[in-house]
This record gives sequence, C-alpha cells and structure tokens, in this order.
Amino acid sequence: MEVILEDIGRRFNRDWVFRHLNYRFTTGRRYAILGPNGSGKSTLLQIIASSLTPSSGQIRYVSGEQHIDPERVYQYIALAAPYMELIEEFTLTEQVRFHFTHKKYLHGFDEQRVTDLLGLRHAENKQIRYFSSGMKQRVKLALACCAEAPILLLDEPATNLDHDGVDWYLHLVDKTSADRMLLVCSNQEREYGFCEYTIGIPAYKA
Repeated sequence: MEVILEDIGRRFNRDWVFRHLNYRFTTGRRYAILGPNGSGKSTLLQIIASSLTPSSGQIRYVSGEQHIDPERVYQYIALAAPYMELIEEFTLTEQVRFHFTHKKYLHGFDEQRVTDLLGLRHAENKQIRYFSSGMKQRVKLALACCAEAPILLLDEPATNLDHDGVDWYLHLVDKTSADRMLLVCSNQEREYGFCEYTIGIPAYKA
C-alpha cells in the first residue's frame, strides 16, 4: 500500500503550517515525522488519516491497483494519539471488546493476549477513569498496534510513559509493526529511533 502526498499544504486562517510537501509512504517502512512542538506534526498525521483535509495539493491512497476513497481510508488505519479519548466508563475488558468490534485483531492476537501484553490483568474489571495517565497511554498504544490495519499512525507515543513504559512501547512496536506502514510523530529520539526514514516538518514552512 502507498500513501502519496502531492504538493500538500495546510493553513489555519492566513497562516500556513506547512506547504509544498511531496512524499510517498510505502508499506513495510518506518517513518518519523519530526519537528518541535507546534510545528505541524499532528496536523500532517491527521491529514494522512483523512480526518483533516489539506488546504492545497492532494493525497492519494493506493492498494495494489486500487485507489481508495479518502472517506474509506479509516478502514486501513490504526491510530494512537494523546488527543484521542478512551471511554472512561468502560472497564478495560469492555474497552478492548468495544474497540475490536470495529477493528480485527492483528494475526496472533485476541482479547486475552492484548490484556496480557498490557500487563494489566489485575485491572481488567476496573473502569478506565481510574487508570493512571501512563496506563491509559498503554491501552491506546495496544489497541492501535494490535489491530489489523496496513497503516499504523503513532503521535507522540511515549506521552505519560515512564522508563519501563517506554521499554514496553518499543517492545510492542517491534512485535506488531512488521509488514506495515508505520509513521511516528515525535521530537524525542527514544520514540522513533527505530525508524529508517525521517521527514522534518520545519523544512516545509511557508
């Protein structure tokens, strides 16, 4: 699968966040989208996820010979980001079951294995509202990484994770990212050190 950006730009009011971005993302490769806070990393990721439209240029999604309508691209994407919310009233078990009524499990995973991977078996019947910020971040990452989707998008994945949590995240990515297109938005090398390709958003400032 490929995601092709053709002269992409995005502005808010009169201010351009970035312009004239041309890039081709390909399945099986790991990409880091880099830049300081406020540089437009998350904006670009949301454009790729088709939750934002570009102000200029176009984006194309291609699977084999098939061109995918942007309105359907959500079926091909798994996303974890700090601005995404879990359902606070759900228990962990309910959250996992709800998520995977909308997404298929990645090959080799099921409800029990996801819970075991999280290391939160003791909290499976606890409401998400009572989880720490680090526990919530682990849940977001596991739900995205363990879902069957050819495109995996991770925005600031180590947010709220301690040292052990970062090690857990790196292990999770290693176990689940093979043969997928992986994009990581970050300004911390520990989050993206495994990526082979980098895109510096400041290079595309208007």
